[in-house]
Amino acid sequence: MLIVFRLVGGVGIGVASMVSPLYISEFAPSRLRGTMVSLYQLALTIGIVAAYFSNAFLASHAGDHFAGGQAEKIFSAEVWRAMLGLGGVPALIFLLSLFLVPESPRWLLTKGQTARAKSILIKIDGEQAANKEVNAFLSQNETEEDASLKTLFKPVYRKALWIGLLLPFLSQVCGINAVIYYGPRILEQAGFTLNNALGGQVTIGLINVIFTFVAIFTVDKWGRKPLLYVGIGGAVLSLVIIGILFQAGIISGPWILIFILAFIACFAFSFGPVCWVVIGEIFPNGIRGKAMSLATLTLWIGNFFVGQLTPLMLEGLGSAWTFWIFAICCSPALYLTWKLIPETKGRSLEEIDAHWQADHANNVK
Repeated sequence: MLIVFRLVGGVGIGVASMVSPLYISEFAPSRLRGTMVSLYQLALTIGIVAAYFSNAFLASHAGDHFAGGQAEKIFSAEVWRAMLGLGGVPALIFLLSLFLVPESPRWLLTKGQTARAKSILIKIDGEQAANKEVNAFLSQNETEEDASLKTLFKPVYRKALWIGLLLPFLSQVCGINAVIYYGPRILEQAGFTLNNALGGQVTIGLINVIFTFVAIFTVDKWGRKPLLYVGIGGAVLSLVIIGILFQAGIISGPWILIFILAFIACFAFSFGPVCWVVIGEIFPNGIRGKAMSLATLTLWIGNFFVGQLTPLMLEGLGSAWTFWIFAICCSPALYLTWKLIPETKGRSLEEIDAHWQADHANNVK
């Protein structure tokens, strides 16, 4: 039953992880889109930290005596039940909050509900901006074929497809969730005691939150590509240095933790939020939802492989080679950023679509 309902929960998490940044991308004004989607990533990092603290609190009270019955079983004798069950609280808040959320204006436009879409856009950004967005959408003259997944495989959107498949996947195989999932174990291999390791993991979560704010305040000022260049480059360098420290046996003192935190910081202002920003922008209106489903699928595939293989790599290859493999897997994202990803700062979703059309026309010539 635990596996069955974990799968049910996984379906919900998978859908929410795709629809949330998709909705924000379609809802936010162009000048604020990067910031708004980055807030999605900030919420994820805050949730991770909240889970660390709540689990630590529950673990510290495991074995305490209650009045007996189910409360003692859930919160004391078998505390893992409380750790899992408390996840239902934010899920319930999320569900109830959705009744206050309007429909995506661009989805309404694809369904021909122009007046309703325009009224929502006016509330978001004023009448002038709403007219501009609606006119830009209507000028595209999308057909039923444009809403088919076959559109993604047309030459004009080939680069967008590669970005959508590779960027989320690479954001996972760089090892971020290995550090989050197996942080205490990795830190124990570096000589930390269990209590220090748990404290180190809480620190990892806090750094993740703090440096996500860097993306929030800069992604719509500096652009997507600069953040990706600096963040991915810093992440690769940090991973390489961590591997060298393990290989050289320099595991006493703060150095391992310092460079793990540097890796987390680099991820938090680049890969973490900017990946969601980019994949929410690069696809045409008619198939954005389907395309982001594929992109999210590759992210969770990468997450699955990292989660399954990290314990095996730590046991069989050791910590040094585990981090070097993560560095190798992370590196192609630099080439992807340089060669394929366009700068989308300040562009409307329709202008980004026009970029692909113009880029394809130039290549054909």
